[in-house]
This record gives sequence, C-alpha cells and structure tokens, in this order.
Amino acid sequence: MAAVPPALGQASHEDGQLNATIAAIARAHHGRVALFAMNIKTGATASYGPDMPVQTASTIKLGILLDAAEQLRQGQVSLTEKLVLQHDNQVEGSGVLSQMDTPLTLTLKDALTLMVILSDNTATNVAIDRLGLEHINQTLRAAGLAQTVLYKKVFLPAPPNAPADQPKYGLGKTTPREMGSIMKRFADCHLDLGTPGAATVSPADAAICGAMLHMLRNQQDRDSVPRSLEVMDTSEHGSAIANKTGALNQVRNDVALIASKNGPIVIAAFTQDNADQRWTPENEGELTLARLGRAIVRRWSPGGLDAESFPWDRPAAPTLAKP
Repeated sequence: MAAVPPALGQASHEDGQLNATIAAIARAHHGRVALFAMNIKTGATASYGPDMPVQTASTIKLGILLDAAEQLRQGQVSLTEKLVLQHDNQVEGSGVLSQMDTPLTLTLKDALTLMVILSDNTATNVAIDRLGLEHINQTLRAAGLAQTVLYKKVFLPAPPNAPADQPKYGLGKTTPREMGSIMKRFADCHLDLGTPGAATVSPADAAICGAMLHMLRNQQDRDSVPRSLEVMDTSEHGSAIANKTGALNQVRNDVALIASKNGPIVIAAFTQDNADQRWTPENEGELTLARLGRAIVRRWSPGGLDAESFPWDRPAAPTLAKP
C-alpha cells in the first residue's frame, strides 16, 4: 500500500465547527463538492469527502510541477534548457501558445510558467514531453499519492496502455487530500519523496520550491478561492495566495496555499457534476469555491491574510509547525 502523504493522514485536529459550515455550503451547491483543508501552523484540518476520487481538470498541473521539481533536484532537467514547440503539440483551450507560429523555442521555465499562470494547455504538452508522462506518474506514486494520475497530454488521445478509468476522469484523477498534499510539499519544501519531512531544507531545494511557488503565486485566474479574500492589486503588491485552478463544463476546482495572519493554509476544493455550466465568473462552482475559501479563512484567521508572513522565495520546514 502506498504511503499516506506526509502530515495529511487522518488528523486528530479536525475542526468540527468548520466542517459543519463547509457541509452546509456543499449541500447548497447544485453538484458534488469534495474538500480538504489544513492550517499548517496549528495542524487544524477540515474536510468534506476528502478521499473522494475527482476529475482534476487543470489542477493535475500541480503534479507536473512536482515532477519538474524532482527532476530539477536530481539534475535531470534545467529551467534554462531550450525546448522547441512544434505544431503537433498546439491544442485548444486556455493559454496563448496555440496562437503562435511554430517552431518556437522556449525554456523549460517558460513552459512551466505558462502552464501555471495561464493554464496554457500547449505549454503543458511541451512540459509533459520533456518530463515524460510515465516519470510524472512515478513521481506521484513515490510521493504516496495512490489516487493521483496524469493520464495523457491535454486534448490529445490517451496512450494505448491508459488505465481503464481514464475515459471517466479525462486528463487526470485525484482526491482533495492527495492534491492538498502536493501544495503542502511546496509550502514546507518537502521534496524528498517517500520519506518523512526533514528537519531542515537544503538551500538548493528551497530555491526550487521558491521558483514553483512564484509561478503559482502569479496564477491569473482569481475567480475561485481568492475571489473575496484578496482585494488588492496583486500585480503590484504580491499575492498572499498561490493557487492552481481547473475547469471543465461540469467542473470547477481550486487548490490554494494562503498566507494568513495565523499561519499558512492549504485548501484543495473540487466541485463536480455541476448543474451550472456557464463559462462566466458567476458560475455557481466558482461562487461555491469562493464561499468555501472565505469560510475557512474566517474561521482559522479572523485577521485575514498577510502575504509577507510566508517565505515565498525560500520556503523551509523550520518556519512551519507540524501537526
């Protein structure tokens, strides 16, 4: 059996009052809701169907980012190495690379950045080609994520050996608890997969985590968890939220790391089988995710957010308490 993701097992700090609030929000939603949240400083957790398998949509790009971090620390790739975008990898959906003339030279850092901040599907395919689909999934398994799978490249056919449940989940499958564990790994810079969290973080690992969190902190879709939490111009002042969203017609998801005045908070929230399939900021899934994020932060950090309270550039385990 795969190992339970570090510090995200069945916790003894479950916040029953917050769980009741989350359940009420979930029951009001016209669709299915699944969520896992943790205050890393205090060890408090909250959940609603935290181990329910869900469609990832683009939140699986966090798994690709984790594999990139692993290959960077092993010296197998470099952020500055050159990659060439060919027409075959250009696909529809979010992003800008599908509109560019090919061949086009990018760095790996360019591809990962566009994959995160614009959820660029073409950039994602470039990254998958460089990192390797099987290597990405090996990294996810080494991290103890038994239910998290990247099945294929975006908007391209699945490989012949894809698991039987691929048609049901599409691009990827996960659970809120497992996807939350990936964000927590970046938060405390626990990149030594398959081992307990280290007491210290090497400067090299801290720099890698900082680079990944910089991308996530500049993610430009702000309609879900960040919606009512952050009202300043983050392009000028720096965001207190690093997150990755995912959306399909019947799906709205968001996985976030929030720097609050009472410690960093991880939220992995998924809405599935949504009745509202409009592609507008007022989509019910987006609003439900915003309500969930607001309820969690109000409960655990009544004073709100504090972007400067978290070491974004050099995250390190000693700065964060363990439950």
